[in-house]
Amino acid sequence: MATWKIDPAHSEIEFKVKHLMITNVTGHFAGYDATLNSDKDDFSDAKISFEADVNSISTKNSQRDEHLKSPDFFDTSKYPTISFQSTGVKKKDDENFVLSGDLTIRDVTRPVDLDVEYTGTLVDPYGQTKAGFELKGKINRKDFGLTWSATTEAGGLVLSDDVRLALAVQMVKQA
Repeated sequence: MATWKIDPAHSEIEFKVKHLMITNVTGHFAGYDATLNSDKDDFSDAKISFEADVNSISTKNSQRDEHLKSPDFFDTSKYPTISFQSTGVKKKDDENFVLSGDLTIRDVTRPVDLDVEYTGTLVDPYGQTKAGFELKGKINRKDFGLTWSATTEAGGLVLSDDVRLALAVQMVKQA
């Protein structure tokens, strides 16, 4: 069984939410950890666990970040982490998979599917074996208790319910 750990210096964990239904706000988590275990070189049997520190959230706006940490959204004083535990991998072809798992936000756990593109494995100049993956998915924030909402004076929504997830992940094989 090979164990791989995420390389945070070469990975990005991002999300996008429509604001005023005309533009996207992008945010990311700076603090996170992930482990991948696999017996097969093609990762078709991978078991993945992931955890993000919600207090590390950044949308490049400190006022908005504090609001996201408040009880209106993530309520980080009660629920400081977001976690994902894989339940299965479906191989579509040599480079594309569907990763299924349980996502937990605010102590609410729901199944999610993420599209995964395997971008390759190589040995870096320092002798470390690394593997790259691009993951994409979409969740409804209200399914996880993130129900804060507001409307504009014209009656339009301030935030969409859909949150798009985009992860660029580099994993390092452990000795």
